[in-house]
Amino acid sequence: MKLEKLEKDHYYHIYNRGINGSDLFKNDENKTYFLELFKKHVTGKVSILAYCLMQNHYHFIVRIFDEEDKVTQSFSNFFNAYAKAFNKRFNRTGSLFEKHFKRKRITDEDYLRKLIIYVHTNPVHHGFYENAENYKFSSLNYYLNPEDNQPEF
Repeated sequence: MKLEKLEKDHYYHIYNRGINGSDLFKNDENKTYFLELFKKHVTGKVSILAYCLMQNHYHFIVRIFDEEDKVTQSFSNFFNAYAKAFNKRFNRTGSLFEKHFKRKRITDEDYLRKLIIYVHTNPVHHGFYENAENYKFSSLNYYLNPEDNQPEF
């Protein structure tokens, strides 16, 4: 499978799921740590337009600021660091993620808007919450209440 290059000044949907559909996050602590690692490894190379972390998958919509090789390596370091910590914490071995992280270039502004809505309504779509505003592991509340919820990225 040929992976799409992450080109500077373009928007991408970055997503993946747990291997064989297994959980990537066992608890809120795992999700918080995942976001902390994102901040450590990827912040400054991309800007986040939207994100959502679900039990067995995640979504990020980003704009690339740095060169492709640096951004790809940063994402790789991020996902590897999380997988190692998760495996150690839960006494498991092997792959955590399903293959390489998926990335889809977004070239249409209307599609970008629809994708941001899709990412933010993911918890409702999967039946975890009746109202997406109640889900704390997405960027939706940054949009709804920007003065109360400053992004951590």
